[in-house]
Amino acid sequence: MARKRKPEEHENLERWMVSYADFITLLFAFFVVMYSISQVNEGKYKVLSNSLVTAFTTSPSAQSARIDTTKSTGQMRTAPATAAQVLEMKQIMEMRRRQQQAEKLKMVAKAMLTAMEPLIKQGLVSVTQSERGVAIEIKSSALFASGQAALELGAIPTLQAVGQELARIPNMVQVEGFTDNTPINTPIFPSNWELSTARASSVVRLLAESGAAPERFIAVGYGEFRPSDTNNTPEGRSQNRHVTVTILAEQEAEAETPASASQATKAATETTKATTAEVGGAKKP
Repeated sequence: MARKRKPEEHENLERWMVSYADFITLLFAFFVVMYSISQVNEGKYKVLSNSLVTAFTTSPSAQSARIDTTKSTGQMRTAPATAAQVLEMKQIMEMRRRQQQAEKLKMVAKAMLTAMEPLIKQGLVSVTQSERGVAIEIKSSALFASGQAALELGAIPTLQAVGQELARIPNMVQVEGFTDNTPINTPIFPSNWELSTARASSVVRLLAESGAAPERFIAVGYGEFRPSDTNNTPEGRSQNRHVTVTILAEQEAEAETPASASQATKAATETTKATTAEVGGAKKP
């Protein structure tokens, strides 16, 4: 009698889907974990920070009494964080603060580019951003006549637009005056120190009158002693004669020493009145 032939088993061609489904599941779980790690809960960090301050500032006897009370009530308390965890928390918070500050400064720089667009097209103004803040460098020829500290009428509308933008932000603003090394000796400006400081004060006064709080401004004059280019060529000397308006980042503003805005405004007003008349002596480019 012939032996019954065993039927052939059907080959499963879809077994690969089992491994594929496992892989997709693991990949999904991986991204869920990564997303949860990336979310920083500031509320929990503040609670942790307060608990650490309490732990380090409370006497040992008080801590023992609190622990005994906790045991008697049957409540559970979480263990305090380690110093490494506290340091990591501070680093994360500082990094986030710096990122937020950089984004704010980027918006400020964009607004300043719009306000200074006419002078930028003429090559008289440059706007840069760094960790210190947003710096607006304006050539003196766009603001002042030779050897004078009174603002030219054509420069006033542009500076007023800058002052209106500054009124919308809380940052400190430092205005710095620079000159070249050409000597000056007039009754009003015996040296480049007085000229650079008076020019910075004139800019501060106009910005403050445009709506920004006066106490936020600092006027500084460096004279000829911080050149940005060589003084051996006319082009270099022209580059060295400028006024820089720096919108300070928060950490930089804390490090700066505030100046008396009222004194700067008074000095600028007196200088402006005096320089409207013709000044005898050497002229300053």
